Amino acid sequence: MFSCNHVFILLFLYRYLRLVVNLLAFCLHQPIQPPDDPQLTSNDVTVVIPSLQGDGDELLETIRSILATEPSQIILVTIEAQEARAQLLAKELSSARLKVYSVAQPNKRRQMVRAIPEIRTKITIFADDDVTWPSTLLPWMLAPLEDERYGGVGTNQRLRRAEDPSWQQRVWGYLGALYLERRNFDCASCMFVDGGIPCLSGRTVAYRTSILLDKEFTEQFTNEEWLGQYQLNADDDNFITRWLISHGQKISYQHHKQAEVFTTLEDNPKFLKQCLRWSRSNWRSNITSLFCDRHIWKNQPWSTYAVYLTTVSHWALLWDCLLVYFYLDMAQSWQKENQSVGLAVLASWMFLSKFLKLLGHYIQHPVDFLLLPVSILFGYFHGLIKGYAMISLNVTAWGSREGADDDDAYRMTRLSSKHQEAFESRSAVCYTQ
Repeated sequence: MFSCNHVFILLFLYRYLRLVVNLLAFCLHQPIQPPDDPQLTSNDVTVVIPSLQGDGDELLETIRSILATEPSQIILVTIEAQEARAQLLAKELSSARLKVYSVAQPNKRRQMVRAIPEIRTKITIFADDDVTWPSTLLPWMLAPLEDERYGGVGTNQRLRRAEDPSWQQRVWGYLGALYLERRNFDCASCMFVDGGIPCLSGRTVAYRTSILLDKEFTEQFTNEEWLGQYQLNADDDNFITRWLISHGQKISYQHHKQAEVFTTLEDNPKFLKQCLRWSRSNWRSNITSLFCDRHIWKNQPWSTYAVYLTTVSHWALLWDCLLVYFYLDMAQSWQKENQSVGLAVLASWMFLSKFLKLLGHYIQHPVDFLLLPVSILFGYFHGLIKGYAMISLNVTAWGSREGADDDDAYRMTRLSSKHQEAFESRSAVCYTQ
């Protein structure tokens, strides 16, 4: 039988071992440096931008920042209803490098697949329509791909903060900035330990074009099944990351200032809907990685513990309450003075753990340290978002972008009973191997 001492120690180690190791790994992580005489240059790059609106100031800024890096070609893929507007935007930019295509329905996977046959370069970069690239980005993204073993490369991401924000925008923007900072920390740390990464974010990500042109990839990418009941057309970046891992391709994450992409997040209550969408995506993808694909258990054991399993096991308020409960039970036989000192040490460590991985943000924006209590409370509240996401995984709605949900039903469609039976048969074979 486990005593309270044993339970407390096990809970404490399970929760905080990853923080301590990841802090050390983050400090030691070094990105792959661009070579002096690279085999891959910007002429080997095609950038694909799936876009819903097809125009607008934000997209215009995105394309201009990408054009400044001088890729071979930029392919803008919008929907048929917005193609005329996209063509006008292309005409305004007057660049021979920019081509416009369209698909019937607003679906990112279909938009990406529409562009792939038009690509003639060795490297393809997918970028969202609300990112801003530094002029130094491409050499850093191409550096890992000099090694043929690498199939995909992700980037560091920061929030493009609002100019002269209201206090509400400042608070929501602060939470969004911490989301990206936390992601940067986890990716860089896990990359150092075992080369793992939970997801090569589609905000800006590079792949070898040969991987995307594989007929088997295209077939699986456009016909992914979720739990044998649905065809999933969302979560494109999660699918490709899992594909690379399952097919023995190494992935890289370039955590460096010159490989830092700026993006936008909602700076209003719609941010909660973004969190809900991200949480659903994490549940779907990580469950698939952990219990269906299962390659990560062998290939990325640390990342499995430090990132993937947190989807299932990390509930901040519950963990904190359990730690305090078992500590108090363990310390009953101690002198009161020692109990108080021990509780103060535990509380101090729990407090420090809430922001240690976010120091990079607070160093850049020290005034945001005043909002730390908001971050801690939101961390507890996020458990409710995560719980609701867990029981609504068949929902793929954005809820935070105009027009994004016009064809939401197409993102996840129920399969026929025949397809479900075939999935169950394949699953049975998989789990007996």
